[in-house]
Amino acid sequence: MSKTSRTAFCFSSGNRKSAIQNLKWVGLFAITLAFAFGGAVVKAQQPGKIPRIGILDSSTASGMSVLLDAFRQELNRLGWIDGKNVTFEFRFAEAKPERLPQLAAELIRLNVDLIVAPAGPSVLAAKEATKIIPIVMTNPADPVGEGMVATLAHPGGNVTGLSSLGVELNTKRLEILKDTIPKLAHVALLRAPLDNISMQLQLKALRAAAPELKVKLEEIKTEADAQGLEGAFKAAKQKRVDAMMTVTTRPFFAARKRIVELAGEYSLPAIYYQKEFVHDGGLMFYGADFSDLFRRGAHYVDKILKGAKPADLPVQQATKFEFIINLKAAKQIGLTIPPNVLARADRVIR
Repeated sequence: MSKTSRTAFCFSSGNRKSAIQNLKWVGLFAITLAFAFGGAVVKAQQPGKIPRIGILDSSTASGMSVLLDAFRQELNRLGWIDGKNVTFEFRFAEAKPERLPQLAAELIRLNVDLIVAPAGPSVLAAKEATKIIPIVMTNPADPVGEGMVATLAHPGGNVTGLSSLGVELNTKRLEILKDTIPKLAHVALLRAPLDNISMQLQLKALRAAAPELKVKLEEIKTEADAQGLEGAFKAAKQKRVDAMMTVTTRPFFAARKRIVELAGEYSLPAIYYQKEFVHDGGLMFYGADFSDLFRRGAHYVDKILKGAKPADLPVQQATKFEFIINLKAAKQIGLTIPPNVLARADRVIR
């Protein structure tokens, strides 16, 4: 062995213990960091207990199932599994919006970590009940106009989420009815009896749009129960209306199957604000995809459960819209859809 080799060998041997000791310290430090960061992640996702989410809505459990399924499936995809690392408390007003304040108070007493309040009345009830617990909305018509947030970009307070653009889209639906029935002159507008802010904003926009389209609106107040709806359609027929539409309200969504049935029985062309009406046999739908809004709402919940503040999360508006025509329903009531209207449809059910 050369002198150079022996020197190198002696140097390596002399520092072997020191190198091994250093490696041990590096390994110990790495393990410590791993536990520290791992603990931080666990703490962010599970701060000492399983997060509890309150669901507050003026509709019914069955009426909301299709939308809540979309919401929970997206939460699952984001890693939040019911019964494993998150739980739910459901409160439905059963088409009686006046019960919402009481139900919101129940959720507060249960000390939920977050409240999902999809539409205007439930959002306002939750906001009135708490200024601390985060509230995620999915589809109010106009969150600024209804007083839920200060602005879309800077919501402030404890409320954030999404908007369905319900006010603007109502007038667009009236335009589509006019294009579908060129001689349209008289339209029945089913509306809920309560004059909440959302209702006032929708009615104001529709009342302004109707004269421009040379259409008379026949506003018919009705509850969303079987008796109320039957009476509303009888009244519409007696007034010889040419078509029918409804304001955007959760109780009507829960009663969509009966509304669609009655529109068929009374041979009234109708356009609806959620695609589920058409899935249940309705004639036409134009508007935002509510299932998409609920899925996007799950992302707000995910961010807030991981530490984000509602005031720092801008409100987003609907971005996915669809126009669906059901030719089966048209045939049932003897209506021919003009070719130019059919050409605009994103989907035609034959």
